[in-house]
Amino acid sequence: MSTSLDDIEDLYASEHRRLERVAARRVGAAHAADVVQDVFMALWARGAQVCSRSYLTGATRYAAISRYRAERRHALLLGRITEEQYAAPTATPDRIVGGRQDLARLNAAISALPERTRQVFLLNRVHNCTYDEIAAALGTSYSTVEREIARAILACRASID
Repeated sequence: MSTSLDDIEDLYASEHRRLERVAARRVGAAHAADVVQDVFMALWARGAQVCSRSYLTGATRYAAISRYRAERRHALLLGRITEEQYAAPTATPDRIVGGRQDLARLNAAISALPERTRQVFLLNRVHNCTYDEIAAALGTSYSTVEREIARAILACRASID
């Protein structure tokens, strides 16, 4: 026999305050309501029969302990991360100039490609067209598109190296 939503709502209405006090001992009042809701959501998702008070108390304790452990692990991990580990690298003038030079070389390499190769490359890399879409639009085969993309990539790599 499964539990109907009405049964779970009635059980929640009668037990949630008591269960929140149980959960608050482990995770604090701020998270107690979330823990109790998680327990009732799991009960509803499983379609289990209406449970006894002792079952709900145990499930709430277990969920609260799991939440506490997860929060503790999260806090420990955050404590180990330094600002340098997540901060974006600073853009030094040398890096900016180098990036602009690489971009200029790439633009020159793409401009120097044969018209069809350039068109295929730009359709794929700039406009996100698939090889099949490009082949259909240009009236060529899939393998021709592959070959043109490979040529363009080799030319771009050579311009940067």
